[in-house]
Amino acid sequence: MVPFVTAGAGFLLAVLWFDLMFDVQTLRHDGALLPEDVLASIARYYRRVTTDARPMNRVVAAVMLATLAAIVAEIARGEQRAWVGWASLALALGAIVLAGAHTVPGAVRLGSRKDTPERQSALARAVLRDHLCCAAAIVALLVAQLAWG
Repeated sequence: MVPFVTAGAGFLLAVLWFDLMFDVQTLRHDGALLPEDVLASIARYYRRVTTDARPMNRVVAAVMLATLAAIVAEIARGEQRAWVGWASLALALGAIVLAGAHTVPGAVRLGSRKDTPERQSALARAVLRDHLCCAAAIVALLVAQLAWG
């Protein structure tokens, strides 16, 4: 199951990489309010990938579920050291729950541009923080699977 787990995690890391290419624009600005061109760039991206891309945006959710299923199968079959499987499950589940409960709703809202510039700036920064946490979890999962699996 390691190839399936690592393929799913690799795909999710690639998606995070693309998201982070837009998110990092927030790092160049210290104030509470991001410049309009930065907000517009990030919001356009999130509108495209969360709302306008339907039904293709469902592929990411499907890969998340498939990756979790592969990890559970790996644990059930005893294919890995127990701690690798359970750590992988915790890391994947943590990232996926964060994305589903907080990151995606924030990105959809940011993509709608219906909030004040202050709120959009806060959303953009929150999405960046979430994506950094998710990326760290997925990288840790990959290290565990590939180094100790």
